[in-house]
Amino acid sequence: MTRIRRRGTPDNPVYEARTRDVLVRVAPAYMAEQSQPEEGKWLWSYVVEIENHGTETVTLMSRHWIITDALNRVEEVQGPGVVGEQPVLGPREAFRYNSGCPLTTPSGSMRGTYQMVTAAGEAFDVEIPAFSLHLPGALRRVN
Repeated sequence: MTRIRRRGTPDNPVYEARTRDVLVRVAPAYMAEQSQPEEGKWLWSYVVEIENHGTETVTLMSRHWIITDALNRVEEVQGPGVVGEQPVLGPREAFRYNSGCPLTTPSGSMRGTYQMVTAAGEAFDVEIPAFSLHLPGALRRVN
């Protein structure tokens, strides 16, 4: 079972999902200084924290992102690990990384899964919470 919740402030939301004692927390931010709205380019950064609250060691093997823009166009991104790593998380350990996403519209959303595997070889998916990519001050909703 996965539990999802949103925390933080309206201009700095934090999204969380917990699957099988693995907590994924995402904090997105608009990168105004690197965006070029006049050219149809909006850039977002996000910080992801993955925490192992369980008793088993797990390894993040791969990722699957679903990115939706304001026109409901969907792009899927899949690949091994995250930011060139396949982190191993023992009980009570965490991994944090920064990444980014360009959009051709001023808003959108992202969601996805990480495929994890236990030290015993059991594979399972951990949900990445759906999170909103909206300009500061805009009405926020996950598309």
